[in-house]
Amino acid sequence: MTELTDPAPWTGPSSDPNDEQFGDVIETAALDSAGEYDAVLVGEPYDGAVIGRPGAREGPAAIRRELAGTKTHHVERGAVDAVADLGDVEIPPGGVERVQNAVRSVTAEVHATNTVPVFLGGDNSLTVPNAAPLLTHSTVGAISFDAHLDCRAVRDAPTSGTPYRQLHRAGLDTLAVVGARHFETSTAYHDYLAEQGGRVLSPDDVSGDPLGAVDEALAALGDVDAVYVSLDLDVLAAAAAPGVSAPTPGGLSTRELFRMLGHVAGDPRVAGFEVVECAPPLDDGTRTARVGARAVAHFLSGLGADR
Repeated sequence: MTELTDPAPWTGPSSDPNDEQFGDVIETAALDSAGEYDAVLVGEPYDGAVIGRPGAREGPAAIRRELAGTKTHHVERGAVDAVADLGDVEIPPGGVERVQNAVRSVTAEVHATNTVPVFLGGDNSLTVPNAAPLLTHSTVGAISFDAHLDCRAVRDAPTSGTPYRQLHRAGLDTLAVVGARHFETSTAYHDYLAEQGGRVLSPDDVSGDPLGAVDEALAALGDVDAVYVSLDLDVLAAAAAPGVSAPTPGGLSTRELFRMLGHVAGDPRVAGFEVVECAPPLDDGTRTARVGARAVAHFLSGLGADR
């Protein structure tokens, strides 16, 4: 049976007692106490389904390291607290479908607790087990911050490019993709998403009004019961996040992304969040892992805003 590893203790690197960091406030916890926290972190060190360059299996550890030294204070929302780390999902050997099924057995237990899971990937194929448990009892819409639509047809096996095709088949009600690049996804897949009632917002749509773009994405989901939020770090401009499987030009700025994540987290229907495709071996130093950690921080800061 797939389980969670014991999480390592968190510490903040600063010696200043007034310099509170996430390493000072994130606690380690087990599943049976997860409901005592506003959010819990779950690592998923797997990149066996990536279409492009591997390396994302090292993402969870790198994001945790950068988050530990990140200050807890958001200027408008104050300090973040009530966060725990449940450890990493133990990834079994075998093909992608076996991994997805095994991970789902764990994520279903996490979703059953009274908290918001924050999954640290790992490649984009993990979106399937991360979101699928929500489909059992709720109508669900997904907001994907991504350069790509990830609606490819499943052929020999699932990949990092097929998660939303799989989730649609499993009952996902609708999908809005924010930040999808021009010239990155074929017309056939844009047509497929349109047939499913989906919505695509390009970086041009985000520019100048990122909060409006989030509101438009949420409106496109209709009155679903639950909202799942996915962040593939390749949605950012390649210079801001070079350590991803498929960096491409023309992406979002970190400022736009952070504002949108804090805003979307305030929707009371948000039932899960993930950061995927952080690949430290491909990074320029720790640039991408640092962005991933800040993305988590901005999302966590928004959880209590309007809920």
